[in-house]
Amino acid sequence: MISNKTTIRVRYADTDKMQFVYNGKYLEYFEVGRAELLRSKGLAYSEVEKRGYQLPLIEAGLKYKQPAMYDELLEVEAVNRELYSAKVHIEYVVSKKNTGVIVAEGFTTHMFIKSDSKKPTRPPQFYIDALKEFFPK
Repeated sequence: MISNKTTIRVRYADTDKMQFVYNGKYLEYFEVGRAELLRSKGLAYSEVEKRGYQLPLIEAGLKYKQPAMYDELLEVEAVNRELYSAKVHIEYVVSKKNTGVIVAEGFTTHMFIKSDSKKPTRPPQFYIDALKEFFPK
């Protein structure tokens, strides 16, 4: 299992007329959490792309628990529990950094494709090699 926590400050542009974080922004927060999860383990997403692979989103789920507001610090925890699957499934918990109150929970599921052909493929060996030390055998 790999996990990482990333702090995000809610920007004014992230909020709606009710002054809550707009619902669609949480998928952007998930993206930040996902990118920082890989980066924290030494594998930046840009490296995945340089090696000829992409990870398009194929499914997402999101539950809103409590509103977040402008200028609050949020913590996005991203967790990946499976390395050897053809799909990359990441779970997220977004909470208020100062209180720990959960704002939203969700997941995204991705699959590897080759950049040139856009055809699905198994996780590349460099991805497995970079992350296998964090997963039990």
